[in-house]
Amino acid sequence: MTDRIELSACTSILVGKKASLDGATYISRNEDRLVAIHPKRFLVQPAVTGRKEVYTSPYNGLTVPLPEKGYRYTSTPNGDESDGPNEEDGFNEKNVGESATESVYANERVLAYDPFIKSGLAEDSMTTLVLPFIDSARDGVRYLGELVKKYGSAEGNGVQFNDADEVWYMEIVTGHQWVAVRIPDDCYAVAANQIAIEEIDFNDPDNYMWADGIQEFVANNQLNPDADRWNFRHIFGTNTEKDHHYNTPRVWFTQRYLNPEIEQDPESPELPFIRKASRKISVEDIQYILKSHYNETKYDPLGHGSEHDKKTYRAISLSRTANSHILQMRDSKTNGAAGVQWISFGVPSFCPHVPFFTNANDTDESYRNLPKTMSLDSAYWLYEALAMVVEAHYAEFIQADLDYQKELAQWARIKIREVDQRAQNLAGADLTNYLTKQNHEIATHYNQATKKLLADLTMQGAELSKLTFKMDPNL
Repeated sequence: MTDRIELSACTSILVGKKASLDGATYISRNEDRLVAIHPKRFLVQPAVTGRKEVYTSPYNGLTVPLPEKGYRYTSTPNGDESDGPNEEDGFNEKNVGESATESVYANERVLAYDPFIKSGLAEDSMTTLVLPFIDSARDGVRYLGELVKKYGSAEGNGVQFNDADEVWYMEIVTGHQWVAVRIPDDCYAVAANQIAIEEIDFNDPDNYMWADGIQEFVANNQLNPDADRWNFRHIFGTNTEKDHHYNTPRVWFTQRYLNPEIEQDPESPELPFIRKASRKISVEDIQYILKSHYNETKYDPLGHGSEHDKKTYRAISLSRTANSHILQMRDSKTNGAAGVQWISFGVPSFCPHVPFFTNANDTDESYRNLPKTMSLDSAYWLYEALAMVVEAHYAEFIQADLDYQKELAQWARIKIREVDQRAQNLAGADLTNYLTKQNHEIATHYNQATKKLLADLTMQGAELSKLTFKMDPNL
């Protein structure tokens, strides 16, 4: 069994419906891996009935009987599933979203009394075993909690759920202990590889959920360092030098962007998990954060700070971001096209988030098919190629790349509005087929725009070669 602590480290952003500009709920995450090339696909998994099947994880041997019925759902599995499907994120046909997982790490005190179960539930299986079987965001927490209770957890994970009304964040931190909090409608939250949830109100089950017996577990093992409160982060979390340079600065930068009026220390262990932004949050704001690398600060590795400053903190967008996604759920009671899954392959800083309607029965061939070697007909490889070309000549190419991303973002808003208007007159299979067709058109438009930019930059890059020579006319 591979040590997944070294394989996955992500950044998550959650937004309540009253905090967002359009009234949608949002969950989002950069799925970061150990290596820069970690191919992903985007698929629609069909609904199933009458199934009699047992799921076995290729990663750690976890064995779980699957329910006979399962909803259709979207997902972004690994190209190579020998280490598990790692489906990561998607919406099911009930308009419930899941993003799994944000790696989190508990301290040695709590793990001593409830260690991880090596054959328990891990990231590779979490979307596969949960998303097809849940009817709401709240139900997602309940369902996942039951799996952890029965099979144990193999690692520390933060999991996001959303539907049209609610956003939930759940942290599984030891073999069996977990809590979850409903993000208030008028707030946002950000997590970055550190236990984030703070105080739990055990008298408020409408907004908090927790593992059976967690209070007794903490009390019996004398684990609470605070005399006057029950703070989950303080009890179960870490506060290390690595946290201060790898984790908390990403939370600081996000809150700096959404609450510029508040001054905070990027290395503070007490940055709040949940905040009210100083303005309504748009999908473009979420994209900006997921694409960011401490832009306009001295810590930007692509900026003009000192070499020391540029290497001080781990950025949000990385070369090893395998998949950046935003799960947007609008009013699903009135809009059959309410669910939009924004997907960015390649390095998010240089590549667009592409919107796909999740009430669909298929994905575009460029997202389904994934050759083992480079092919510009594959979305994954196309965006990886673009990212490498832009970063190779960052100063010369970044403005053209930003212009391309802005143009596509504007096109996406127009396209979504047009589809929403047409979708009002459709229902059932007709609506699903229409939205599936629109997804193909969206993928084609983005692929063509990307290939054009890549060709233009390649032509310009040929003039930037250092292998050039101009004869001195006086010779």
